Amino acid sequence: MALVATKPLLICWVYFFITDGNECTKSNAKSCGECIQVAANCGWCTKPDFLKQGEPTSARCDDLESLRKRCPDDMIENPRGTQKVLQNKPVTNRSQNSEKLKPEEITQIQPQKMSLTLRSGEPQSFELKFKRAEDYPIDLYYLMDLSFSMKDDLENVKNLGTSLREEMSLITSDFRIGFGSFVEKTVMPYISTTPAKLLNPCTGDQNCTSPFSYKNVLSLTSDGNQFNTLVGQQQISGNLDSPEGGFDAIMQVAVCSDIIGWRNVTRLLVFSTDAGFHFAGDGKLGGIVLPNDGKCHLKDGMYTMSHYYDYPSIAHLVQKLSENNIQTIFAVTEEFQPVYKELKNLIPKSAVGTLSANSSNVIKLIIDAYNSLSSEVILENGKLPEGMTINYVSYCKNGIIGTGENGRKCSNISIGDEVMFNISITAQKCPKKGQSETIRIKPQGFNEEVEITLNFICECECHNQGIPNSPICNNGNGTFECGACRCNEGRIGRVCECSTEEVNSDDLDANCRKDNSTDICSTNGDCICGECVCKKRENPNEIFSGKYCECDNFNCDRSNNKICGGHGDCECRVCKCYPNYTGSACDCSLDTSTCLAKNGQICNGRGICECGTCKCTDPKFQGPTCEICPTCPGVCTEHKECVQCRAFETGEKRETCQTECMYFNLTKVSNRDKLPQPGQASALTHCKERDARDCWFYFTYAVNNSESDIHVHVVEKPECPSGPDIVPIVAGVVAGIVLIGLALLLIWKLLMIIHDRREFAKFEKEKMNAKWDTGENPIYKSAVTTVVNPKYEGK
Repeated sequence: MALVATKPLLICWVYFFITDGNECTKSNAKSCGECIQVAANCGWCTKPDFLKQGEPTSARCDDLESLRKRCPDDMIENPRGTQKVLQNKPVTNRSQNSEKLKPEEITQIQPQKMSLTLRSGEPQSFELKFKRAEDYPIDLYYLMDLSFSMKDDLENVKNLGTSLREEMSLITSDFRIGFGSFVEKTVMPYISTTPAKLLNPCTGDQNCTSPFSYKNVLSLTSDGNQFNTLVGQQQISGNLDSPEGGFDAIMQVAVCSDIIGWRNVTRLLVFSTDAGFHFAGDGKLGGIVLPNDGKCHLKDGMYTMSHYYDYPSIAHLVQKLSENNIQTIFAVTEEFQPVYKELKNLIPKSAVGTLSANSSNVIKLIIDAYNSLSSEVILENGKLPEGMTINYVSYCKNGIIGTGENGRKCSNISIGDEVMFNISITAQKCPKKGQSETIRIKPQGFNEEVEITLNFICECECHNQGIPNSPICNNGNGTFECGACRCNEGRIGRVCECSTEEVNSDDLDANCRKDNSTDICSTNGDCICGECVCKKRENPNEIFSGKYCECDNFNCDRSNNKICGGHGDCECRVCKCYPNYTGSACDCSLDTSTCLAKNGQICNGRGICECGTCKCTDPKFQGPTCEICPTCPGVCTEHKECVQCRAFETGEKRETCQTECMYFNLTKVSNRDKLPQPGQASALTHCKERDARDCWFYFTYAVNNSESDIHVHVVEKPECPSGPDIVPIVAGVVAGIVLIGLALLLIWKLLMIIHDRREFAKFEKEKMNAKWDTGENPIYKSAVTTVVNPKYEGK
């Protein structure tokens, strides 16, 4: 039993290993549905007699280019994806002076709903338009740290409502503002829990309100005066540690939409503080270990579960802010700028502004941050189903094109500007059960989105026409669909004729041996159910075939390193040549055009054309068209005597001219310019020959359609040299002798002058160097003799 069970597994492994190359054939797909999920270029042939002997069912699955060579187009299953726009409301064109619209009537993104039908590996692309609407409503919630260090800041915020409304009126006519405050969790060690400190956490004579975690002072309203009034009634509180509990407050502002009063418009959250922040895990210091649940816990405007739930994590905050389309502006002091800039990098659609020591610049900070946030649009999508990919390309202002991650965004967008995105969605495989999926794409910080329903092509159309338990499939052992049998469990074979228990039968293996050979399927295949299933090669164009896999299409004779010379098909190791080709490697062309000479004759009439090449019958001739004769005299030399006797009645053949030289037609012309030129006659040769008198005569020799049609044109008067003129020659010789004599005399005179000058110069030099002796007479002797006493010591 172990042997029976392992052989099918071995066969499957062999197929997988050998077919590396063409991904369609490599898949070893057993059905049309499996085939079309491999890649977008795979197709399935439903032609009943498509398979050759020895080919497995998976051979029906191949790339479309290869499949069309063997299968009619109307029998190839190749379903393609589609797309349909379900809601396509145009983007809104309006200004502040136009009719006021409700927020839900304003459209900034187009289309709004789509349906895509996806096939594995085939991307579906569509265009998404975004236009920043004019006079778009804004909701702004001001969340302020009311710890004691923010006392002077509170004074400047008390008039923020009306002042900010005046500034924002330049941007939108529909502006609402709200206010909330936070301090810290109301447990040790964040605050002092002594009764006195719970009433007034400040020291000295400072009058502070009781500590709290977060309080919603004013829900969003368009009444700026009400904002000023309620904020003016707020008092500073206090805590013990420096980091504040701002994350608790941000979470409640994000998730308590109904209480805060958020509309589906631009949502801005201004977070104002002069300190750092606690985050998830810090609650353990106060004995709080339960993770933040991300739900609304406001009662009478107060956060009631700060002592029960830990601070939220940064990732948790990012999720909730994104879900609720809230854009955050961190208004913090210079000291904490680095901390909040790092936090900004983690929170999409957020900005950081430097708050002055007393918050006097808060309005300018908010306006600048809003302009920065609203001038950039970044697309994001929900979680994609498994096996899905999405690609963005942005077409922004000034012709800027973004790809990759930059394809998701466009910057420097002004009010009324319109940008485009090309979005491509690709499915790499079918989801389980092929159920539809829905994804959403939206600009960060905006409530509008594109809802995309994804449908998947997991089966071919012919699948629905399948016949369960078809008689074709071995009396009901499978479903006949798409031209092939899909076998029931436990059955295998092309028509499900075998059970898995019969695979290793010796009787069945005997059917796979050719001529009682010991080789099963010629060692080129596997015996399945008594029938050879040929192996696949790495190159998908190389195929084993035949009842015993004894044939192939790649072991035929080659020419020019090509199978069958590229002029035939290899069928069972024998070349089947295309028309006009013959030979074992189809390397012999029957086309004689390559053997035609310039005169229109095949091989110049001196040979035969074999395989497109001239074989010269006369051994004297050679060349592509037997036109060359190395041992033959030239055309001009060969016909010189006959032309001379016919044209001028001179030459060696003058006596035999009428019998030997009448094989051509002769035409006399007046001068060389009248001779035929190349292109005017076939096989034209220009000749220049000399006769016995040293006269030159010119002629052309042309062979027209046949060697018997020869025409010669000759210039009627030869060019003979004239005799020498004696007088100029003698005069020239005499003049030459005289000139040579004069030249020799001049040279002799020049040499003598040079010699004399050198001698004179030598004399002058010796004269200057002469010295006369003025000393005494050499024979003169003085009369005085001086003797010195040798003993004298000079004392």
